[in-house]
Amino acid sequence: MKIVFAPLAAALFISLAATSPAFADQSSGAWVTNWATALQSIPERDALPPLYRAPVVAGRTVRQIVYPTLAGTVARVRLSNLYGRTPLVIEAMAIAPSAGGAAASEAGTVHVTFGGRASVSVPPGAALDSDPVRIDVKAHAPCAISTYMGAEQKMVAWHRVASQVNYVSRPGNHVADPSIGAFTERFTQYAWVTGLAVEAPGASTIAAIGDSITDGMRSSLNQNRRWPDALARRIAQSQRPDLAVIDLGISGNRLLSDSPCYGEALERRFARDALGHPGVRTVVLLIGINDINFQAMPARSGLDCDFPHTHVDANDLIAGYRRVIAQAHGRNVRILGATLTPASLPPEREAIRTAVNQWIRTSAAFDGVVDFDAALRDPADPARLRYGYDSGDHIHPSDAGYAAMADAVPLAALGGK
Repeated sequence: MKIVFAPLAAALFISLAATSPAFADQSSGAWVTNWATALQSIPERDALPPLYRAPVVAGRTVRQIVYPTLAGTVARVRLSNLYGRTPLVIEAMAIAPSAGGAAASEAGTVHVTFGGRASVSVPPGAALDSDPVRIDVKAHAPCAISTYMGAEQKMVAWHRVASQVNYVSRPGNHVADPSIGAFTERFTQYAWVTGLAVEAPGASTIAAIGDSITDGMRSSLNQNRRWPDALARRIAQSQRPDLAVIDLGISGNRLLSDSPCYGEALERRFARDALGHPGVRTVVLLIGINDINFQAMPARSGLDCDFPHTHVDANDLIAGYRRVIAQAHGRNVRILGATLTPASLPPEREAIRTAVNQWIRTSAAFDGVVDFDAALRDPADPARLRYGYDSGDHIHPSDAGYAAMADAVPLAALGGK
């Protein structure tokens, strides 16, 4: 028997912890998100480019590898059917320490339930948290989250640039299968699972949100070399076990405009994707370079991911930042503004970037500033990335560049104990 929830507004999160059996009534309620991702809709049209074709998941098991940034012994998984038009049907779920690749620890596998039941049906637009489960979650050690999907289930939303290989099985329920044999297909997106949280009284979460530079575009696959990953490691090395870091960047995302490929405008997704996670007390915001760039991109026939080609200037972006800041402050969340990094822009677009960065540094509108521009720019040509920090496309940093970004974050501004 499946649990079926009545349709709810898209931003609503349903918690089932109160109805969970076993030890759930002992829960302290001090939940802290220690891994998360943000979803975007998959374009719906014929003849999609290969990059936008989702794997077949109906009646199969999807195993996703996530890296929590805070330890705990009680955890819960967040599911989302954002952008779904039909229920998201999951027949079974399990979580286990990853044993590398598609393999999972057999001894450490824990079955996940929803209101005490193995299966769940999540209405279109809704999200929910699983029952709490007892499992030893280690910071920076990978977990395998496996979901056996309904017989008619399709993937209609994902996080497209995961920089992580995940797995789809041959038909059947393989959530507790520790071996790799059943998992015959790979994909490099995340789907449905949008958060992992642990009970951690006194801890808090830093949410990094933005575009492809926060998403870690062109960083090394399976190596966790995005700047939020490097920041999480730096925090751990500074003996701060009370701080988690989550990455809510979406490649191609803009502050002010939606995209058929790159997700909702950040100012519209901010409350859900950043402030909606338990434990978030600080946000680092890096967004705007795509707003500046996409206005100048030529319109394309077929799938035009840069649509709409909205004209923006520095004042438009500043007004958008102020609206995001107001959202954060309305929830008593600290927000740090990050300067836009060099992107070898032509003079008219570079002038917008320069003006925005000047405002971020001097306006005092944010609760603090992270000067990623100063950390990455070439001293001889400030409009360009420093040699060695350039992945090769003159926009996205290399692994070394992402590490330099993490080093530029002032730890004292992140809060916590």
